[in-house]
Formats: sequence, structure tokens, C-alpha cells
Amino acid sequence: MNRAEREAAVRRVLNERPVPVPPELHPEAVRRGERLLRRGQLVRRVLWVLACAAAVAFGVWAVYAHPWVEPPSRTTPPVDGW
Repeated sequence: MNRAEREAAVRRVLNERPVPVPPELHPEAVRRGERLLRRGQLVRRVLWVLACAAAVAFGVWAVYAHPWVEPPSRTTPPVDGW
């Protein structure tokens, strides 16, 4: 199918009368859409809480573990008496 045939097919579809939508479909779609939006908000809030908890846990660990300090050497004994 070349471009002209595709355009003609699209024009035919657009010129036809639209299929009537059942009236009970709209409230159902609104209900589902609202539920999806609420679920998305809940997921975002839970992810933010988890991210904040992870940041706090990392901060507490860093305060106690001091990962920026080089660990003492275990291969050579300390030199005393020089």
C-alpha cells in the first residue's frame, strides 16, 4: 500500500459516520480512569517514602560506618620506638 492509498483509506474512514457509543460506557470509563489515577498517586507516594527511607538509612549507616575513612592496615605491624 503506497502513500496515496493509505491517505484515501484514512479519508474513507474519517468520512463515515461514527459508531454510536453505548451511554453506560462513559461512567465506567470515568470510574476506571479515576481508579488508575489514584493508583498512580499511591505508587508515587510509596516510592517517595521508600526513597526517603533509603536516604535516611544510608545516612545513619554512613554516620556509624565512616566509609570515607581508610581502614587500618593489617599487613604490617605498627612501628614503635623510632
